[in-house]
Amino acid sequence: MTEETSSSVTAAAVYPSLLDKRVIISGGGSGIGAGIVEGFVRQGARVAFVDVQDAASEALCARLADAAHQPVYRHCDITDTDGYSRCISSLVDRLGGCDVIINNAGNDDRHAIADVTSEYWDQRMAVNLKHHFFAAKTVAPAMRNAGGGAIINLGSISWHLGLENLTVYQTAKAAIEGLTRSLARELGPDNIRVNAILPGNVQTPRQQEWYTPEQEDEIVEAQCLPGRIQPADIAAMAMFLASDDARFCSGHNYWVDAGWR
Repeated sequence: MTEETSSSVTAAAVYPSLLDKRVIISGGGSGIGAGIVEGFVRQGARVAFVDVQDAASEALCARLADAAHQPVYRHCDITDTDGYSRCISSLVDRLGGCDVIINNAGNDDRHAIADVTSEYWDQRMAVNLKHHFFAAKTVAPAMRNAGGGAIINLGSISWHLGLENLTVYQTAKAAIEGLTRSLARELGPDNIRVNAILPGNVQTPRQQEWYTPEQEDEIVEAQCLPGRIQPADIAAMAMFLASDDARFCSGHNYWVDAGWR
């Protein structure tokens, strides 16, 4: 199946409340993250993103050079907790605050239970879970000072389906839902909203490494809706949750999976 263009997916909504908002995104250089970066930049937000893929990230910035606010890219390893926290703090300073943070970065490498070591477990938790908490902790004071904000965590449908060869990844993604609920309760008094987006199988170059065209067809057959989910579809949900239109949405999961069961 061919990848759809973002223009064929949706006629994007415009959210006036996102204009000039200060947005930080992890894993923004490619795939879902790049779709989210582009979505917010096109809304007129001031966007900074981190990744370790320099070529892809720099190409994205170049492609968005015509925007009112060109995105800012920083090379940053999210598994280095102290270094990542410093990187986020520097981006908060660069943007003059933070209104929205989107914890998107992750890695869904397949793995057999028998092959999982203690070191692998810790590394997977660092790349798929730990950075969500510490990013939220880092930006919370700036959001509090601004009178509120939005934290959006990227979960996954995978553990709800119990997919094979993803035990450690799915454990981390399941924990994100608990983290989201807890942060929403703790940070709500400061008008900071916390939600999770649970994507289905999004058509990205990364996902197409794992599936044959026949397997992609099987996924579509298992969905309630036909077609392949695109990064722009996830970005659309993220922009809604970050906007003032979602001012009373907090502590919940928002599925973008075409009804995959």
